Amino acid sequence: MDYCPHTTQDIIQMQAVIGVTSLDDLFADIPQKFRLKQIPNIPAALSEQQTVAVLSDLARKNKLPQLTLTGAGAYHHFIPAVVGHIISRAEFYTAYTPYQAEISQGILQAIYEYQTMIAHLTGTEIANASMYDGASAMAEAAVLCAKMSNRTKIIVAGSVHPEYRQVVRTYSWANGYTIAEIPYTASGQLDQAALQNELDNQVAAVLVQSPNFFGVIEDVASIVDVAHKKGALLIAGFTDGTALGILQPAGAVGADFVVGEGQSFGNPLNYGGPYLGIFAAREKFMRRIPGRLVGATVDKNGKRGFVLTLQTREQHIRREKATSNICSNEALCALAAGVYLAALGKNLRKLAEINIYKTQYLKNKLLQLKGWREVFTAPIYNEFVLRCPNPRLTNEKLKNEGIIGGYELQKYYPELENTLLFCATEMISKEDIDRVATILKSRV
Repeated sequence: MDYCPHTTQDIIQMQAVIGVTSLDDLFADIPQKFRLKQIPNIPAALSEQQTVAVLSDLARKNKLPQLTLTGAGAYHHFIPAVVGHIISRAEFYTAYTPYQAEISQGILQAIYEYQTMIAHLTGTEIANASMYDGASAMAEAAVLCAKMSNRTKIIVAGSVHPEYRQVVRTYSWANGYTIAEIPYTASGQLDQAALQNELDNQVAAVLVQSPNFFGVIEDVASIVDVAHKKGALLIAGFTDGTALGILQPAGAVGADFVVGEGQSFGNPLNYGGPYLGIFAAREKFMRRIPGRLVGATVDKNGKRGFVLTLQTREQHIRREKATSNICSNEALCALAAGVYLAALGKNLRKLAEINIYKTQYLKNKLLQLKGWREVFTAPIYNEFVLRCPNPRLTNEKLKNEGIIGGYELQKYYPELENTLLFCATEMISKEDIDRVATILKSRV
């Protein structure tokens, strides 16, 4: 509705209730030197038409890339038109937390279907109604494991996304837990010998990502065995969910929690968000996971319906025993993921295969360039690391051609000097890759 300012009478009544004689009394705690003495010279308001014209002119200054070769946690995938159509419907687009089941059956069913698909993809029994993002999902799982086990140490692989590790460290610091980081080997995979040496009876969880930050596929099954033998839980993460279309799910080989980023499922690249965190687990942890679960039931007439089944949240009773402080789910982003997965169905595997083919073709073309060589030896998905003569110059040349180049790893991995992390998805054509190789061959 239109903005309705308070009337003079409204203001007098409010002042009387809170016990002040003037509006200036509300600012008594602010020193005079910090108060505004006169109204700034602000231009007159624009009409709607003028505003659109000004903003459109500003928008034309944006130089959008023609092509991106960067992944590193955010991926350029094709989004079917049906995704935008469904999530733009008013009953979904304006829906908030579906507390009143009797009037929220549509969004409740959508979340239920989303949970079912995520549980199936991750090889687990349950999935919640999404978290804020992949990093917070991993951190929530780590802290949850420590709380359940009364242990104080968390092990994280150095090949986990650097920003995810930062968030895990923050959560752990706030809760008084210690972090031990395990290096990677020449294959790009976690160093299992170092993991064995670090495991002790204080380790609550081992955190690993597959495919990891380098695009390398980890041997999750063997890591699960090592962790479980010491009584620790295994948290398996991911950043590009399309890998779940072809790789064996971490939950199927014994991972206790599978967490990650769902941006690849129908959510565009929007300068870092909003995204959604995927959080799936074994059924025995159902009453401990953060967020909420939507369940299916029947009404008194035997008709199927949906309700919020579990909500271990801080807003409800026994708040001091809440699992976390997660306040809301990423419902619209989760809905986009649900529509995307429903639209693709079993074709998600075909999509993953296309990504593998494109990635391999890009890697082979770049390896033909003088001075370029492969860094890691293990199998990859979607991303790979190459050493090249001059990463910064390489990216500058590509940028001049409207192409976002590889991700410079030296920022987080000083030992990986002169390396770039490249990504190829279905959005890149063979002709695009050939053009990239031609540009770099002639100019770098």
